[in-house]
Amino acid sequence: WLYLRQQKERQQRSRRLRDLRALSLGQGDFQLQDTSGTPRSKADFLGRWVLLYFGFTHCPDVCPEELEKLSRAVELLERDPALPPLQPLFVTVDPERDDAAALARYLRDFHPRLVGLTGTPEQVRAAAAAFRVYVSAGPRDADGDYVVDHSVLTFLVDPDGIFRDCYGRSRTAEELARSVRGHMDSYEPLPP
Repeated sequence: WLYLRQQKERQQRSRRLRDLRALSLGQGDFQLQDTSGTPRSKADFLGRWVLLYFGFTHCPDVCPEELEKLSRAVELLERDPALPPLQPLFVTVDPERDDAAALARYLRDFHPRLVGLTGTPEQVRAAAAAFRVYVSAGPRDADGDYVVDHSVLTFLVDPDGIFRDCYGRSRTAEELARSVRGHMDSYEPLPP
């Protein structure tokens, strides 16, 4: 009975991974720069688990809350030295205001390993499109300020660069960490 149960779970995981690959969500590469100006692509993060969030530094409340949750989940997972390392990433959806310096100032209040990525408007749009993230800048007010409406999701990408899961606002840091741990525990690398 136990063997059959494990076999069924393996088949379900395999089917889910096939379905995720078929979606091609997050399969495209991106060409962005980190806060030190170093060019970064998705390939730079292969071999590591990645938690990825798209947002912007002028966000009044949602982005800071989500980055706090992401940071807390990473801290919870770091407590277990048996787990593989997890790289938190933040990609701006507002490259007009979020240059490397602005990202560095903003992200220092969150997890110390959180890497911020920005680029040209075209590069940022391409990165968002690769993950099917909705982005729309709102109208400017009298001071020229504006809000950017965007999908509020945190993406989990495995060491093979395959999208594994996404988490909305309703998930707590503890739930996020528990889910990531489950994906890490059941992870099987792609065959070469």
